Amino acid sequence: MLPWHAVAQKELPLVAVLVPGNAKLANERLVAIRQGMREMGMVESTHYTFALRYADGAFDRLPGLAQELAALKPRLVVASAAAAVAVHNTVPDLPLVFTSYAADPIKAGFARSYVRPGGNTTGNVMNAAGGEETVTQKRIGLFMQLVPDLKRLGFIGTATSILAVAERSALRNVAGHFGFEVVHRPIERLVESAVAASQKDGIDALYVSGEPLLYNNMARVLPLVLAPGKPTVGTYPDWARAGLLMSYSADLLDDFRRAGIYAAKILGGENPGDLPIEQASKFVLVVNARTAQQLGIAVPPTLLADELIE
Repeated sequence: MLPWHAVAQKELPLVAVLVPGNAKLANERLVAIRQGMREMGMVESTHYTFALRYADGAFDRLPGLAQELAALKPRLVVASAAAAVAVHNTVPDLPLVFTSYAADPIKAGFARSYVRPGGNTTGNVMNAAGGEETVTQKRIGLFMQLVPDLKRLGFIGTATSILAVAERSALRNVAGHFGFEVVHRPIERLVESAVAASQKDGIDALYVSGEPLLYNNMARVLPLVLAPGKPTVGTYPDWARAGLLMSYSADLLDDFRRAGIYAAKILGGENPGDLPIEQASKFVLVVNARTAQQLGIAVPPTLLADELIE
């Protein structure tokens, strides 16, 4: 625990938080950040205050929200995924802790290296050591315990998103090992058309990309990918909690908790560029038993889910 001293009567440092999702998701993430800061001995309204903004899935709002937060003169910003990109591109002088970032932070220009990021940016990424392909192989191995006869997997994602491109590449690299084919019909503008095209391709199951465009519009996307009545697999826990058959990924809330720890360290005087970028260490398997029952799929007892949605 850091030796925080009593705070004199003066304005408390401000921690700005920016997320792409809706109010519910934003507040869940704020709770996790607060927990991480408390673990470091920092208490809200005693050692710092928060300013929260969220885009409600409208990505074009993110640069404006980043500027709005910057005008409040925060000590640092905690931002996830596309929100972190918006902060980095719009107000690059602000210290930034990015979290739940699914692409390569070095290629994105956030850092010079994982060990010593340099500059005023650090954070955590969702992939474990080994990157996207390692996580994908684990995810598909678990999914095929539910769908052992998988031959054609339809990939629902854009053609150009950095994450979707990485996911598609990883899927194709592991497909040969598992003996299935990946069929990609880019969503372009309409998820409906991609799902319909996949149906015509005779797919056995659908894989929903973790890219922010889909995740932050889950309420609209979910009924479309469930409509064909095929087994579905996604990345983040929220997908399976909402209705996909299965998901497997890093624990997003744990990522935000760790971002809170880094935020506390920066408020305590540490340089973001000296704090190593962390890779995910806590992963969550969620299986939706309701969806499995609707599909006539028996969840094998050997599939030890962290969460089983009854």
